Amino acid sequence: MRRLTPEELSARNKRNLAIAGALVAFIVLVFAVTVLNLKRNIEARADAIAAGQLVEYAR
Repeated sequence: MRRLTPEELSARNKRNLAIAGALVAFIVLVFAVTVLNLKRNIEARADAIAAGQLVEYAR
């Protein structure tokens, strides 16, 4: 296996940082969407209870 030049090492490090940043951004996006959906469902359940509607628990 050949040794990488400093330019190639620098390019690889930048690429790795870009991939890591994209992965972190995706994880944060999934987390945010999950939290927002949970919040929306909690609010909908509270509204249903306030309106006197029957609320079933998960089976």
